[in-house]
Amino acid sequence: MRNALRLVLPLLLPLLLSQPAHAARKLKVVTSLADLASLAESVGGDRVEATSLAKGYQDPHFVEPKPSFILKLHEADLLVVAGLELEIGYLPPLLDQARNEAIRPNGRGYLDASVGCDVLDKPAVQVTRAMGDVHPYGNPHYWLDPGNGRVIARALAARLSLLDPEGKATYDKNLAAFEARLTEAEARWAKAIAAWAGTKIVTYHSSWPNFAKYFKLDVVGFLEPKPGIPPSPQHKLELINLMLGKKVPVIVMEVYFDRKDPDFIAAKTGAKVVVLSPSVGGDPAAKDYVALFDLAVATLSKALPGR
Repeated sequence: MRNALRLVLPLLLPLLLSQPAHAARKLKVVTSLADLASLAESVGGDRVEATSLAKGYQDPHFVEPKPSFILKLHEADLLVVAGLELEIGYLPPLLDQARNEAIRPNGRGYLDASVGCDVLDKPAVQVTRAMGDVHPYGNPHYWLDPGNGRVIARALAARLSLLDPEGKATYDKNLAAFEARLTEAEARWAKAIAAWAGTKIVTYHSSWPNFAKYFKLDVVGFLEPKPGIPPSPQHKLELINLMLGKKVPVIVMEVYFDRKDPDFIAAKTGAKVVVLSPSVGGDPAAKDYVALFDLAVATLSKALPGR
């Protein structure tokens, strides 16, 4: 055996020396939304392993809790949530069962992505169930403003650096690369903004206020009479009259809603139904955060010819 080692060791030594002495364990990042996972991947690079509880084609208000989520949360180093009570219907019980104190609210491994973002539609009165699915702290779809994406990416870089100080240089470098890519994309989108400024649209759900603000679109109505409430025949009639009166050319709807009502109203008004993915992965082309907006711009450009 000793003779065999003497013969083999000189051959193995160069190979052993060429391998890293210790492969660093990736930080496990769990997010409530695919958009947040995409941003975590952009900033974290190969030092993180990011996974999202909700898929991009799912309504983020109604995520079905799965036993597999508990294990993911138990093993997570960082939990990133949209906040504003978007996850209130499923996440708290999962956190209780996961038994991971580090990722509970106020823990080092808990990040509320809404902090520092431009949050719209903050109610001026006390919220009641009679108002529909209204969020008491503001509209939770704020990630649909690229400017907020920049805020979230910076918050991720800071928190990842706190949890993994050795990776700070990598996180800073990746953040700079992401911001450069986002700035380049914003230059492309600016041309679309100039063409669309002031265009009136109707949306299915109130998912798009931040998107509309950034792209200078004017949301004048919703298919839902109240958030989360299906349209009644009377509401549909009122919406048709509104759209005819204001000459609304487009109805924007999310990928997870039924097209029946939007198509009916479009047939009565001559408007076009535009299905947009509100999250990364809701459409195969929306493969990451920047691509999500590239796809939305391309889709809307086809629906608004000559503008």
